[in-house]
Amino acid sequence: MATLTDELAAEYRVLKQGCGLIDRSERGKLALTGTERKSFLAGQVTNDIEGLTPGSGCYAAFLTHKGKMLGDLRVLDVDDGDGEAELLLDTERGTLQALFDLVRRFKIGYDVDLHKRTVQRGLLSLIGPEARAIAGAEAVPVDEHAHRPGEVDGHPVRLIATDLGIDVLCDADATADVRGALITAGAIPVSEDGAEILRVESGRPRYGFDVDDSTIPQEAGLNDRAVSFTKGCYVGQETVARLFYRGKPNRHLRGLKLSEPVPAGAELRLGERVVGTVRSSLVSPTLGPIALALVRREAVVGDTLDVAGGASAFDKQSHRLVSLDGACLDVIQGSLPPQGRHGQRRDRDDVLGAQAQRPLARADAGVDEQAPAVLLDQSAGVAVAEPRRDRPLAQDGDVELTGVGVATGAILLGLWLIRQ
Repeated sequence: MATLTDELAAEYRVLKQGCGLIDRSERGKLALTGTERKSFLAGQVTNDIEGLTPGSGCYAAFLTHKGKMLGDLRVLDVDDGDGEAELLLDTERGTLQALFDLVRRFKIGYDVDLHKRTVQRGLLSLIGPEARAIAGAEAVPVDEHAHRPGEVDGHPVRLIATDLGIDVLCDADATADVRGALITAGAIPVSEDGAEILRVESGRPRYGFDVDDSTIPQEAGLNDRAVSFTKGCYVGQETVARLFYRGKPNRHLRGLKLSEPVPAGAELRLGERVVGTVRSSLVSPTLGPIALALVRREAVVGDTLDVAGGASAFDKQSHRLVSLDGACLDVIQGSLPPQGRHGQRRDRDDVLGAQAQRPLARADAGVDEQAPAVLLDQSAGVAVAEPRRDRPLAQDGDVELTGVGVATGAILLGLWLIRQ
């Protein structure tokens, strides 16, 4: 659980208003060469590798045969015409060995060569609105993972678009010189803790922190970013496809807006039942204490959750939490599905009022692979469906809430996304 210090608050301002620099050279890095590099990797990871073109890239996951995540990675298609074409892979350092073993084990029979790049390449992340100007990356497309060759202080680099700025990949021996040149151009060194605030605010899970080897990509809301449903076969595809087309995840990634900081690992309870645990937990200068968690689907819009045994009450008129004791969740406005099972349109206040005043019974207790589970409003005789990811955004001040669905404390809403 990270607390907000004056230093972190200052770094946050740099990241939101200027350009922060973080050395992430410790991330695991590999390269694949050979004529069958794309077709081989496409059979090992969740996204469409064969659809990549030089200068593009994608985010993907690699799975067990049961569809559980062994790790995630960024894949860049590099072919500048002045050297051997390759796929550049980078992943969390903790999952590097698993990725290396996967490639080494299954590349037999393919025209693929595996190259280590972790200690041979440096990686510097520039985060903030001034990142492109400082890196000289104005010509790099804005699409995430798009990349182009460039030069910093006379050293050849690769400039990679990210969701928050630009990554600079360079030779390890040149990292110190490139870092110094970027600082001279206006970048300000910041800590990883500072960057974590922006990540949690945006609702992006991190492997080893928010998701692990018990997580299926859809549970973490990664299908849109990491999974292709039109590509060929890959390890774990059967589970992922069946869950997407016929099933319903038992858990969903949620954002938590807390009344006070809580440690990672704290239990989330719906009544007497544990429905999740807090994962990443920190204090945002904008939102206050926030966290990410994988929460069971029993907890839906309108439910009240307790954190670490604390109690909470929701004041619907003021949209503020009345804290009774312990650590509990605050509330910001969110969105609900526009209609129930029988087509009745129900606005937000009607649904919240109904859920607060009437008992709810679950239509089914397990995973129904034929239809999504619903909660039945016993007295009204209608079903309130859970939020879908394709719902329009709902807004509340400077916060946008997506339809991923989120616990923002006494209420489950949509993952917040701070407007840039």
